[in-house]
Amino acid sequence: MNSPLAERMRPKKLDDFIGQEHLVGPKGVLASYKDQNLIPSLLFWGPPGVGKTTLAQLIAKDHPFQQLSAIESGVKEVRAVIQQAKRQDSLFTSQKRTVLFIDEIHRFSKSQQDALLGAVEKGWITLIGATTENPSFEVIPALRSRCQLYILEPLTKEQLISILKQAISKDE
Repeated sequence: MNSPLAERMRPKKLDDFIGQEHLVGPKGVLASYKDQNLIPSLLFWGPPGVGKTTLAQLIAKDHPFQQLSAIESGVKEVRAVIQQAKRQDSLFTSQKRTVLFIDEIHRFSKSQQDALLGAVEKGWITLIGATTENPSFEVIPALRSRCQLYILEPLTKEQLISILKQAISKDE
């Protein structure tokens, strides 16, 4: 069975990403993180469908990557990822840091967000959180202060057409 169209449309390289020029364009900060192979903890804030998940996957492509949805996960799953990252870090000291992507991070309660603090602070994981809600109100200050915030803009009509053309040319 084929994967869903949205998954098949997802770009495989940052150069193929359409939109968010201020982040991934020639002078974009996310492109420089990928080039330097150094990713700080990040929060992506923007409307649905603008590429938050795709950007996280693309910039973390060369790192161990774990993805959780705040809708379906809780502290137990977060702690399991952190423990795995700590084990991996102790086994392979030169290994790249595990990137934990949490979709809909604004849906985590304050105590669930607190569970991430120590691991982010100690560098056991790099956190990338995606939210459609204003992080100033929905993400606890201690976690926000440990992350760089990037605002993703709605896609233009021209960008949407480009994405569809790209998808049509790729689709079997």
